Amino acid sequence: MKKIFAAAAALAIGLSSSLAIAQEKVTLQLKWVTQAQFAGYYVAKDKGFYKDAGLDVTIKPGGPDVAPPQVIAGGGADVVIDWMPSALASREKGVALVNIAQPFKRSGMMLTCRKDSGIKSPADFKGKTLGVWFFGNEYPFLSWMSKLGITTNGGADGVTVLKQGFNVDPILQKQADCVSTMTYNEYWQIIDAGLTPDDLVVFKYEDQGVSTMEDGLYVLEKNLKDAAFVDRMARFVKASMKGWAWARDNSDAAADIVLENDATGAQTEKHQRRMMKEINKLTAGSNGKLDPADFDRTVATLLSGGSAPVISKKPVGAWTHAIIDKSM
Repeated sequence: MKKIFAAAAALAIGLSSSLAIAQEKVTLQLKWVTQAQFAGYYVAKDKGFYKDAGLDVTIKPGGPDVAPPQVIAGGGADVVIDWMPSALASREKGVALVNIAQPFKRSGMMLTCRKDSGIKSPADFKGKTLGVWFFGNEYPFLSWMSKLGITTNGGADGVTVLKQGFNVDPILQKQADCVSTMTYNEYWQIIDAGLTPDDLVVFKYEDQGVSTMEDGLYVLEKNLKDAAFVDRMARFVKASMKGWAWARDNSDAAADIVLENDATGAQTEKHQRRMMKEINKLTAGSNGKLDPADFDRTVATLLSGGSAPVISKKPVGAWTHAIIDKSM
């Protein structure tokens, strides 16, 4: 009997070891630093959703000097999070990124202006200084200005573009009349710094008809020819969307998981819990499947850049439902 138990124990240990070995590695590159913007992925890892899917996922934080398209092109990640304008611009330049899932249904991008600047509507932008993020984040803004017929070279009939760092100092120090903000992050930094909502005028890109898709999951097109890679990504997407659903149902707990993964210690509970609630508004209603109409709207916005459009033609093959369909 003892021999039987010993054999069974050995078999169990062997099976356990083989299952551990079977965990397939996936590296995800974030677009920005560890924060609630990426909670779904941290939740999926923390709650074992990836492990249950047979995956060992490494989540690499981003930052001001990290460009996801460059990372994946250099072999530093299997899948990246990027905004669609940046991804499509990269695709046209030779990094063949393909959208395999779209957890974010809405855009959180805004231009936030000081009311004492005299700005009441976009028509009042002329002659003003506007803070703009670059590193691929400037494309929606440039398309918007083109749509308005406002040049970005300064002067009384144009706007002066201030290359904005990833903070809101220019509007606080009155170096800029407006700055780029996200509904879930920089806007609240302005509020926390002492200005009130009554001191501000906010223009949401969604409301201006120039919103573009944000925070999609992208892989290299060549890898989609590999059936094993497709299967791995389908499991990754399914577990990730499970993480996002959990985050919506457990907002504060999800924010706490993000905080536990913040190696810098720079994030605060107040900011992350507030951010999580705003992020949940952007992912609500998404099952991860990109709506072709959202893609077409984004492309139309990017093509409307006047003499300098973000992309020169409508991309072909820039998204696929093959992964998300397999995950469902």
